[in-house]
Amino acid sequence: MQFSELWLRSFVSPALDSDALGHLLTMAGLEVEEQDGVAGPFSKVVVARIVEAEKHPNADKLRVCKVDAGLEDLLQIVCGAPNAAAGMKVPCALVGADLAGFAIKPAKLRGVESFGMLCSAKELGISEESGGLLELPEDAPIGADLRDYLALDDTLFTIKLTPNRADCLSLTGIAREVAALTGSPLSLQDCAPVAAQHEATRAIVLDAPDACPRYCGRIIRGVDAKAPTPQWMKQRLARSGIRSISALVDVTNYVMLELGQPLHAFDEAKLNGAIHVRFPVQGEQVLLLNGQSVLPAADTLLIADESRALALAGVMGGEDSGITLETRDLFLESAFFAPDAIAGRARSHGFSSDASYRFERGVDYALPGKAIERATRLILDICGGQPGPIREAVEADKLPVRMPIRLRAARVRRVLGIALSADTVAEMFRRLSLEVARDGEDFLVTPPSYRFDLEIEEDLIEEIARLHGYDNIPVVAPRGPISMLPRPEARRDAMSIRRLVAGREYQEVINFAFVEEAWEADFAGNSDPVRLANPIASQMSVMRSTLLGGLVANLATNRKRQTSRVRVFEIGRCFARDPAGQPVDGFSQPIRLAALAGGLVRPEQWGEAGRNVDFFDIKADLEALLLPRVAEFERAAHPALHPGRSARVMLDGRSIGFVGELHPVWVQRYELGSAPVVFEIELDALLDTVTPAYREVSRFPAVTRDLALVVDQGMAAASLLKALWSAAPPIVQHIELFDQYQGKGIEQNRKSLAFRVVMQETQKTLEDAEVDAVMTALTRHAEESLGAKLRA
Repeated sequence: MQFSELWLRSFVSPALDSDALGHLLTMAGLEVEEQDGVAGPFSKVVVARIVEAEKHPNADKLRVCKVDAGLEDLLQIVCGAPNAAAGMKVPCALVGADLAGFAIKPAKLRGVESFGMLCSAKELGISEESGGLLELPEDAPIGADLRDYLALDDTLFTIKLTPNRADCLSLTGIAREVAALTGSPLSLQDCAPVAAQHEATRAIVLDAPDACPRYCGRIIRGVDAKAPTPQWMKQRLARSGIRSISALVDVTNYVMLELGQPLHAFDEAKLNGAIHVRFPVQGEQVLLLNGQSVLPAADTLLIADESRALALAGVMGGEDSGITLETRDLFLESAFFAPDAIAGRARSHGFSSDASYRFERGVDYALPGKAIERATRLILDICGGQPGPIREAVEADKLPVRMPIRLRAARVRRVLGIALSADTVAEMFRRLSLEVARDGEDFLVTPPSYRFDLEIEEDLIEEIARLHGYDNIPVVAPRGPISMLPRPEARRDAMSIRRLVAGREYQEVINFAFVEEAWEADFAGNSDPVRLANPIASQMSVMRSTLLGGLVANLATNRKRQTSRVRVFEIGRCFARDPAGQPVDGFSQPIRLAALAGGLVRPEQWGEAGRNVDFFDIKADLEALLLPRVAEFERAAHPALHPGRSARVMLDGRSIGFVGELHPVWVQRYELGSAPVVFEIELDALLDTVTPAYREVSRFPAVTRDLALVVDQGMAAASLLKALWSAAPPIVQHIELFDQYQGKGIEQNRKSLAFRVVMQETQKTLEDAEVDAVMTALTRHAEESLGAKLRA
């Protein structure tokens, strides 16, 4: 909402400068987005008339003008404006004038002396565009100071209103607010009834009373549609961001800005029979004033006569029934439309209008009669004519009802933290034009018809806070014991995990949770992702069920910028359906950790040869995150990973994620160059850890033995290691795989796995017999359970 400060001060003029007024409005909830002067800083610019304009003798595009600026003698001024002509009135900057730092001095242009400067709107800072000299009205007084004549010492305010404050979409509404906030006297526009001069009316039928319970109309005959719009009205409209069109249209726009009630004028000669407010019939079309032909939906309200639709109610009038410069008789409408009946209708057809912007937020249902009287008076004063009586159709039981709201004084003190007397609170409500009654210590407050936003007790408390001033509410530090919440020692938080991953040279990234549908198919094998009803972009239409797509995109972006070594990770929420395809409370939302490493395992250096990161490098990173717990890795296929270089991560017998090299198909499709290695696991698996426990340190030497077992080629080393641990007695401290061999001396399709077994006792030195017994037990268990053989 843009408005002129001078127009506002014609209703209420507090003792505040422009900056203080802007701050007051912002702190009251009417946020001032912009505050600008209507013209640039200049001085000594007056209204002048060009008496003569002759071609410059030495320049084709210059004119030598004789100018009457209200001084004793005519001024000679050389001007290059294409529209400079004898008889027109224009701004003239006299010698000594200052135009935003540019001083006007006597000058000689192409041999001809010039004493002043004729100005365009752009040169005065009034407009960004200029087509020549600023032409002033014929009745502009010669010699008058231009700033005073055009009221250029004005400020334009642009306020950002929340949807609930539709009452402030008018100068009257803003003036009410300023008067209530400052206590300054309020002088609103008189909307006295205009006496009818003929009896002609047009019947009004409310076919949809729920959507339009009140409709007023009046016929005005004999208007002069070609009458010029007064300069003061043009100026106020322009400073509110509305272009002047014609006097009749300008009046309806002016009343909308002044009172907040949109109006529309129909050409009376183009109407047929009664006016109907109804919903459309199937296939009915309306040609609007913007030239757009629309097919309204079944729930779009129309204004129609007996033969056709005339307008989209509360949105825009129709071209076929609109007024023109040839209009002699008009039908002026002013109505109340329910916000639900207007909301979204204009946007559904790809445009918006000032009327729909107001109606869908709520317009005063008691205002239509006053607005039509005000518009009638302005039309008669500007265009002449004879008004008829106002014809009103109303369904009183369908109009909004403003019910009293109970406000408890104790509730005000508890919410705001300040003690206000009952008289102070009552006075605030009276300044807001709210009807107040007392019921013991409580207030019964009835909002006026234009305050749609006041419905519950908290709304009234907000009004008290606004009028009292948010700056005047003391800031009180909270009191109470502060204690650190307990966290089990065996539980880590996500930030600890972030530090651990970052400590292994990974950089954290944060990607969008909505991704391309192709990513879900490629990296998760997900053909039924969770789809977005209203995606922000067509390529972000589904919710991710894996973090890999975002990490691969990060790698691709870096590769395109010649960054070869990339190590990134993300902790984020994923969204997926359950295996049966049915959402669980909408869908499951696990939080996962995913990491990607691509390029060299270490930054390039002279001390060692470069080597690309492989499966075992990132497996080591993952194992470090899980410490002191030990995970198992099982060979498994995954849609995103290389079929022979991927594994399932198992912890305590359950799958927590996967690790592996990206599938060659995706490496080629996403132009990644060398294949990166990735892992993705459930975050909860990392948060649970093991509480440190004391264990006695042995003072006796450890005994180490090597055990080489020959097993089938397809047997995983982890399976054999697990079997050995299951048979190991307490003196066994470590069992580690240190060698794998295939070749001479080993049968075909068999392999040798060598394990190092470390044994130690805390109370004594182990004897050879005890050590041999342990090794025999381990060998026998491996042979019996897995068919292993001791390597000769």
